[in-house]
Amino acid sequence: MVIDEKLIKSWAPIRSDEGHKGTFGMALVVAGSEFMTGAQTLAVSSCLRSGVGMVRVLGPKESYVSTRVTCPCALFSPYDSSVSRLMRQTTEYLSRVTAALIGPGIDTEDPRSYALLTLLLTSAPRLVVDAGALGLLAKYSEELLPLLRTRRERNLERAILTPHIGEFRRLVKGAGLSEAELESRCAEFSTDNDCIVVLKNHKTITQTPDKECYINIMANSGMGKGGSGDVLAGLMTGFLAQGIDPVVAACSSVYIHGFAGAVAASELGKRAMLPTDLIENLPYAYESVGWK
Repeated sequence: MVIDEKLIKSWAPIRSDEGHKGTFGMALVVAGSEFMTGAQTLAVSSCLRSGVGMVRVLGPKESYVSTRVTCPCALFSPYDSSVSRLMRQTTEYLSRVTAALIGPGIDTEDPRSYALLTLLLTSAPRLVVDAGALGLLAKYSEELLPLLRTRRERNLERAILTPHIGEFRRLVKGAGLSEAELESRCAEFSTDNDCIVVLKNHKTITQTPDKECYINIMANSGMGKGGSGDVLAGLMTGFLAQGIDPVVAACSSVYIHGFAGAVAASELGKRAMLPTDLIENLPYAYESVGWK
């Protein structure tokens, strides 16, 4: 099924005028590292623009340079140097958050990244796995994929994985496969691991374990720049945190993200537009699809 404006409008969530920050959920964003600060800032910025009530950022203290300035509405929780204390700290946060994101800009060589991914796979009520966390999932697939596929046995929602085509190639160990062959493996991977896969390429495929496949063509080459995926992951997590159905959250964020990209391209041109322009144009995208 091709995702279009009519479908997204039919999914528009009701936002109560009597709501408050507790009503609209709390997102936990695990992102950033000393030399990858921008990914954290982009993910947090778009999450804040999703309509979520609160966003808590969990990352190394050195990663907060730009996010503190750009995102004054966020809550900041630096990593504890001790893995065990960090796990206790994060477990406490998970008792209050409604969705979590892990991956943008994380240091995959830091043992805390693996520990946090393991904890979120087993405990986060709703979860988006992106970027560096997908690399860890591919590298430690024997240990981590069973945790992914058994989430519903622990009364957790299916996780959403957001790989670009290269990350998906590593996930399925498909070194020699063409892009078309990788796309055809998406349904099998989704079913085998009981997760929703958002496969990002020139078109984006959202595949569910129930054999539903949604194709988004609302995109342009100007979005093919580092950071666009971080914006999408943050937006998707914010929608999940508000209680939106995971499939609806995945498809809607992909379309709205693409719509914001179309507005940016028309205003600035595909060559000059930046991922930050996607965030700036989210309000226009919401208005156009009736997500008031």
